[in-house]
Amino acid sequence: MAKVLILDQSKSLRNTLRERLEFEGFSTESADSETQALELCEHIPFDLIISEHEDRLPHCNIPFIVLSTDPTVESAIKALRNGAQDYLTKPIDMNRLLLSIRHTLEQQSEESVRTSVKQKRSVRSGSDEQIIGDSEAMQHVHQMIAKVASCDARVLITGENGTGKELVARALHAKSSRANAPFVEVNCAAIPSELIESELFGHERGAFTSAIKQRKGKFEQANGGTLFMDEIGDMSLAAQAKVLRALQENKISRVGSDRDIEVDVRIIAATNKNLLEEIKKGNFREDLYHRIGVIIIKVPPLREHPEDIPQLVDHFIGLISKEYKIPEKQIDKKAMEMLQGMPWSGNIRELRNVVERLLVLSDQKITSKDVEKYC
Repeated sequence: MAKVLILDQSKSLRNTLRERLEFEGFSTESADSETQALELCEHIPFDLIISEHEDRLPHCNIPFIVLSTDPTVESAIKALRNGAQDYLTKPIDMNRLLLSIRHTLEQQSEESVRTSVKQKRSVRSGSDEQIIGDSEAMQHVHQMIAKVASCDARVLITGENGTGKELVARALHAKSSRANAPFVEVNCAAIPSELIESELFGHERGAFTSAIKQRKGKFEQANGGTLFMDEIGDMSLAAQAKVLRALQENKISRVGSDRDIEVDVRIIAATNKNLLEEIKKGNFREDLYHRIGVIIIKVPPLREHPEDIPQLVDHFIGLISKEYKIPEKQIDKKAMEMLQGMPWSGNIRELRNVVERLLVLSDQKITSKDVEKYC
């Protein structure tokens, strides 16, 4: 999980960016000044900084993207000369920012990024991808995974943002006969509609202006394995039609090519939307819904199983302490009760971020005062 620091004086902008980036799967912290940003950088190994300043943070080698109110060429040139990876102006084009973030992270060397991801997963020893919880609601999810994983039936995972839909998808793949084949994920909400076809099906060299070389899409990358289509409810109707054809025929065609390529892919999709309501509104194809929704697994929001919060907190404390190479901290009973009583609109993803913040900012023990101060 890439860690992004947002440095901006505007609280509303910081909150907007945090909400969207965490929705996209990034871990975020925010600061309203360079001093606060530097303090956070001392404790947290950020992968990227999104900053309103045109200069790099002092004594800080972290890649940064500038978000500025100054649209002049001179300002952009200054920022790029100071080492900025990109220069964007406000108001923010969120799709453009997300593309820039991903491009910046990839640019740090694709090989080192792959190595880093593998190392993190190996440090977690798969525990980060465990589905934690013994409540009745979570037991039902475990039972569904056990029943469905071994077959190739398409699965639709539903649930609010941050409930762990991706973990369910990974568990289905890990327990299937395709476990040794690729697990490829694509966030349909994060890719602009004009790029989704190329992302899914690939393209030939020269298919469009920036297509300087041939590229395999997610379907081909997942051949023999599992393709996880997250937030499929946000996909455009045009893209839905092409996905439907691929599912019906088990064939895809790259953008700019008239040649069909056979693919053997198990589709697992996820959404935070009510697709039946989206069908009534004309936003989602009914025939595609029936194709992807052979089995439906609903992941409950955290507020419906608060009895699992102590187990989740203990899990995250151990995980984050190991990742940051810091001692584990105890959490007192009152603090845990307070966490159990919170609404958790961001669900388990929000809980993990809160535990991370408490670990970094609390003293020897996490107390109720820490929860009041930092949550």
